[in-house]
Amino acid sequence: MFELETALSNAHDTSPVPDGITYNMLRHLNATALSNLLLLFNRIWTEQKYPSQWREAIVIPILKPGKEASNPLNYRPIALTNCLCKTFERMVNARLIHELEKQGCISPLQSGFRRGRSTFDNLVLLETQIRNAFVRMNHLVSIFFDIEKAYDRAWRFGILSTLFNFGFRGNLPIFLQNFLLNRTFRVRVGNVYSTHFNQAEGVPQGSVLSVTLFIAHLSQILTHLPSSVQGSLYVDDLQISCEGSNMNLIERQLQKAINKVVDYCTFSTIRCQKDSDILWQPAAAKNVWPLLEIGHNALPSTSQISIFLSIPNDFVLNRHLSEETPRLFCAVTADRHNHARSRTFPVYPATGSLPRNLIRRLFPLLRQKENI
Repeated sequence: MFELETALSNAHDTSPVPDGITYNMLRHLNATALSNLLLLFNRIWTEQKYPSQWREAIVIPILKPGKEASNPLNYRPIALTNCLCKTFERMVNARLIHELEKQGCISPLQSGFRRGRSTFDNLVLLETQIRNAFVRMNHLVSIFFDIEKAYDRAWRFGILSTLFNFGFRGNLPIFLQNFLLNRTFRVRVGNVYSTHFNQAEGVPQGSVLSVTLFIAHLSQILTHLPSSVQGSLYVDDLQISCEGSNMNLIERQLQKAINKVVDYCTFSTIRCQKDSDILWQPAAAKNVWPLLEIGHNALPSTSQISIFLSIPNDFVLNRHLSEETPRLFCAVTADRHNHARSRTFPVYPATGSLPRNLIRRLFPLLRQKENI
């Protein structure tokens, strides 16, 4: 009963699907009704059944700000699913996350939607790599992959296979299999509904379990990287980097890593965009541009992408949140993930001094010792 009450208390009110059941209604159930609801959930779990009504989602297209309404690509799909189903999903998701974290199934370099982790972890890791390369007078080449429609194309059998390799057996994988299979959706515009469409692949949009399953599966991509290449993830945003004094060696190692990433994505039925970017921090007086490619398409080299850090010859990073815009260091997923807020980091010369209150505030936040 505690798990059910916790799941209901953590739920946010959303528009009801055609069954008309809302979270507010579920929260006002008396003890007897809650016991009956828990009995229903236990029967679904033990009898390994899944209600067909729970497989359907209602998709509402929302126009993106400042976009032309006549172009269908300018709409963001918002999926509404059954509130009873999502309540049960929250209960299952809490157990699944506990087991995944307990067994260390998810890489510590995956920071997306995990307790005690955020985009700051990825930012500090990248900044540390850049700082070390700067001190050692080495090249640092970092590649940021844009995985196209990762949620919609995720391989369901691959997700279930990953969980099987983690050692999950019994009712949990059967429930997750039933959760993923035979998904349908309808589009609603105003009060008009479309016909039913089948969702053959991908994780269900708008579902509580989808993010956890996707993260557990995609995080395995980091195990395929060469030992000389470091990587980090924020959900589906992948960054890899390699440091060294020999650009030819860096190119070979990164090209090998790119090929591994592309092979894994192809195996998992997802695809890397060919316009993924290279962030290049050259060694002093060694202007040798890296030449890398995805599928015979050369990757563009740049000093500024979604994450941007401009490093002068003498620098100190002031990591307090700022609205200044000339030279900014921004979270790669600040505008894409609802758990990440926009964060900017101005770069100051080493001759400047940092306010003492900022030092006290920021050192515990970033969990990194600095010699300033």
